[in-house]
Parts: sequence; C-alpha cells; structure tokens
Amino acid sequence: MKNNNLNYWVITSALTGFLFGFDTIVISGADLPIQKLWGEDYPCLRFLEMLMPFSDSCGDRFHGFFIMSMALWGTVVGALLGGIPCDKFGRKTTLFWIGILYLVSALGSGFAPDPYSFSFFRFLGGLGVGASSVAAPIYISEIAPADQRGRLVATYQFNIVFGILVAFFSNYFIGRFFEGEGSWRWMLGIEALPALIYSIMVLGIPKSPRWLLLHKGDEAGARTLLQQIDPMGNVEERIATIKSSISSTATKVKFFSKKYSTPILLAFFLAFFNQVSGINFVLYYAPRIFEAAGIDQSNTLMASIPIGVVNLVFTMLGMYLIDKMGRRKLMLIGSVGYIVMLLGVAWAFYSGAEGFVVVFFVSAFVGAHAIGQGAVIWVFISEIFSNEVRGSGMSFGSGTHWVMAAIITMVTPAVLNAFSPVTIFLFFAGMMVLQLIWVLTIMPETKGVPLEELQEKLTDN
Repeated sequence: MKNNNLNYWVITSALTGFLFGFDTIVISGADLPIQKLWGEDYPCLRFLEMLMPFSDSCGDRFHGFFIMSMALWGTVVGALLGGIPCDKFGRKTTLFWIGILYLVSALGSGFAPDPYSFSFFRFLGGLGVGASSVAAPIYISEIAPADQRGRLVATYQFNIVFGILVAFFSNYFIGRFFEGEGSWRWMLGIEALPALIYSIMVLGIPKSPRWLLLHKGDEAGARTLLQQIDPMGNVEERIATIKSSISSTATKVKFFSKKYSTPILLAFFLAFFNQVSGINFVLYYAPRIFEAAGIDQSNTLMASIPIGVVNLVFTMLGMYLIDKMGRRKLMLIGSVGYIVMLLGVAWAFYSGAEGFVVVFFVSAFVGAHAIGQGAVIWVFISEIFSNEVRGSGMSFGSGTHWVMAAIITMVTPAVLNAFSPVTIFLFFAGMMVLQLIWVLTIMPETKGVPLEELQEKLTDN
C-alpha cells in the first residue's frame, strides 16, 4: 500500500545524503587547482611533519590536512557529537540545522580568500556531513515499517551516491565551461542551491514517534504518527512494545559497557572495514589516480564520471536486494568483489596495462562497494542499537567511519608520493580479505526484524 506521507518524509530526510555525497566529492575537482593557487604559500608545520614523517613535502602535508581532509575532520566531530542534538532537540530539528551548515559552508568555501578561511568553511560542511550520517539513518529507521526498513534507510545511501554522481558531472561541466583558475569556486559554491531547497523542505516532516515517546513522553503524538506510518498495523501493540523497550532499559547504563559490547563491536568493525577498503581514497583522489595511470590531466575529470554512474546503478541494485537477500549476503558479495577488483587495479599498474583498464577496475571496485558496504553500513548501524542508546550508537559507528576516512584522506597526497599504486591497492585488498572473514564468522543478519527484537538479541542483559 502506497503511503505518500511516509515517502515524503523519507525522501526529504534522505536528501541530507545528496548534500553529503556532493559535499564530500566536489573537492576532488578543486584539489589540483587549489594546490596550484595556494601551494607556494603553504607553510611547513611541525605537527604535520610528526603526523606524516614518510613525506618530505611541506606542500603535500599541508594540502592533505588543511585542504583535502579538513571537511572530514569536521565530519568526525559532527558524527561523534551528532547523537547529542538528535536526542536533546530531536531528529527533525537536527536535520534542519544540518541543511544550514551545508548552506553556509558552500557559500563560504566558494568565496574563501585564503587556505585558512577555506579550511574553516569546509570544516563547517563536514559538521553537516557527520551529523547527517547520524540523524538521517536514525530518523528513517524509526519511522520505517520493519519489512521496509532496509530499503527506506538505503534511500539515504542512494542519495549519497546520487550526490556523488552529480558532483562528478558538475565538476566536469564547470571545468569545461567556466575556464580559469576560479572555476573551483563555482564547483564548491553551487551546493548552496540544493542546501537551501532541502532546508525549506525539511520543515514539513514530523518528529520521530520513538523520540516523542522516549524523550518527550508524548504518547498521543507518537500514536498519531504511527497510525499515519502504518494504517493497517496494530498501533497500540506498537506503542506497548516501544514503551516496554524503554522501561526495560530505564536503569541508566554507560554506553561503553558490557551491556552494549556486541553492537559496539559490530558497528566498529563494519565502519572500520568500510574505509580500509580504500573507497574514500578512490572517490577523493580519482583524478590523481587516473593521472598516475597515464590518462591525460585534461581527461581525468571525464574519466571520473563512470565511477559515479556505476556507484548509482549498483546502489539501486543494493536497495532492491537488501530486504530480499539481507544485509549479510550483500556484504559477502561486496567483499568478494572488493578483493577481485582491487587485485585487478594492482595488476594493471604492475603490468603496465594502465589507462582505461584502471578506470574499468576502479569503477567495478566502486560497484562492489555500492552493492555491499555502501548499501548496508547506515542501515545496519541504525538497527543494532537499542532505543535508549541509538543516538550514541549511531554517533559511535559513524564517528569510527569518519575518523578512518579523515586519516586516509589526510595522508593520501604523501602516500601517493611515497608508495607505488601497486603497494597501496594490495594493502586495501588484504584488508578486504579480513572483512570477508569477519562477515563469514561474526556478522549477524538483521533483515526484517523489528528494532525492539534486535535490541533483545544484541543487548547483553
């Protein structure tokens, strides 16, 4: 049965994913122009020498930390702290202010007069990305019927990859039609338009019924929303189940405790493996990777577009399969795909079969990510924590993901100069062998299980 209200709420909240994807990838087109513009002014900072002792280049260290990874350090902060406003002010209010952060960041980055103000505004955008990776999956998981939860939460991931694709196209066309050193400002500043539209749209969504019950004691409001979400369901039974889950965890227990050790470890390893796959390394530095593969610099932005297309197509496939095949099977498929394609990239560089052979294997690697980790991560982490600590749990899982992403992005310019592409991609392939073992031996299936039942299974009472 079609539920237009639910669809609007899910689509609107998931649009934070579009801004997330656009914001994180748009920097790939501005990477080299910014280093060319400000590179001679980059200072040698002692703490960066300590962080990246394997690099002799002050410029690479500064560019990697302040220009390329600064948004990700903001993302770390936004993810780690995002659960606080989600619980205190509500998921809806948090989602609105996330849109404002994106808006301010886009305008500020586009007009930035120097690398320091640029880094500040990119940091603000990162706060929005990190908080959105907490607030949106929580909100959608709490309003979604159990049998549709995987697909509906995965709309957030779909919007991320759609934003990535649009960013690749946007960078390409702006680079073609706005020639000159200032084209990167348009690449970054244009995000202000979708950020403004989203901020207006989010005012029309309701609060989460579980948040109303847990934090406001508003049973009547929660009942009305649950009735709208699932008109054919037993609303009173749903209310009773949610209240029971709250009362059963009424005695406050610290988040980092034995009680929540199982979901904490599951969230940590899923997020950790997501990033040591090399996905952000590829997405952020695709033009540099393709240039190293022998593709002319003028064609690297065009060569990046297949990545966005494949990412979108396989994410749509993952959305279709996640409630049919389940989270664990998609992770198995993705893990095998990761290993094969990463070894393929390493072989291409080793054998000299570079150029568009590398583009093929990199694009296929992104497809493996999209159908596996990409489709699963935000769904799985939003499901495995109990009602009482879902905000903290999502912050922890998302924070782990973004700490790893920030570290990898920060060190990449120096790593690309210090190590061969063969070594780098073999390292990522080895990490994915470990992920495959983890999925086969430890990861549980959560498909179709109500949140309160998952709470009972995964929480150590």
